[in-house]
Amino acid sequence: MSHRQFDEFRASSLFCARCNTAQPVRSRLLLVLPDRELHEYLCTVCGETVGQREVTAADSVAEELARRAQEARRAGRQVRIL
Repeated sequence: MSHRQFDEFRASSLFCARCNTAQPVRSRLLLVLPDRELHEYLCTVCGETVGQREVTAADSVAEELARRAQEARRAGRQVRIL
């Protein structure tokens, strides 16, 4: 695995102390600051906060560019029937 894969790491499941087992999680945006964003991970079963993630402004820009590039690739593969 490359270092870049870990730069874009997002958890899909984490240990929940209330459920006492690993559970799927969802991310919720907590705070937007000029240089970073703070997100928290919530257990999908009980709603307990099980972790947090900090995304710097550079990461946010890189994610947005990747999303736009993916949309452009999808648009290029569409077949239009007239």
